[in-house]
Amino acid sequence: MSRTFRFAAAAFCVAGLGLTAIAQAATPQLELVDRPAERFERSIETHRDQARYRALLAEAAKLDVAPRHDLTEQREVGAEELTAAIEALRARVTKARKAARKPDFGLAGGVSQATLEAIAACESGGDPTAVNAAGYYGKYQFDTGTWASVGGSGNPAEAPEAEQDYRASLLYSRAGSSPWPVCG
Repeated sequence: MSRTFRFAAAAFCVAGLGLTAIAQAATPQLELVDRPAERFERSIETHRDQARYRALLAEAAKLDVAPRHDLTEQREVGAEELTAAIEALRARVTKARKAARKPDFGLAGGVSQATLEAIAACESGGDPTAVNAAGYYGKYQFDTGTWASVGGSGNPAEAPEAEQDYRASLLYSRAGSSPWPVCG
């Protein structure tokens, strides 16, 4: 124990306050010391988040899916708002990456793209990620059994749009428009 601390402890003991009061008196000082460190850590996290946002923004610009405005240049952005913006931008970039990697499956059996587009427009509004609560997925609203019967695996709504077109053309070449009784 340092000489100053022993003197302070003795003074408190003499006054009848005991060592508990010394510990309680020291606690607020520790909190004051911790607060600047917490602000410093938040500042570092904010800086990292801004760097992530800018990196995603640059990638989004390359993929031509960037938002019109850089959120960080407009004003001071709160941590929660920045986190939400990062997630939204990450979703845009992920979707654009998937679209850029879209393989060319072609069409089977001489089925025209116009025929498939008409079916898709009726079934899902042309949305390859559409999900129906009744258990139909993707642009052509496949059920999982039908999707598997034409060589698909997994959830049709998660497959690339070109693959959905190809699988629909296979189904159409085998069964005509009957798999789509309303839209075929």
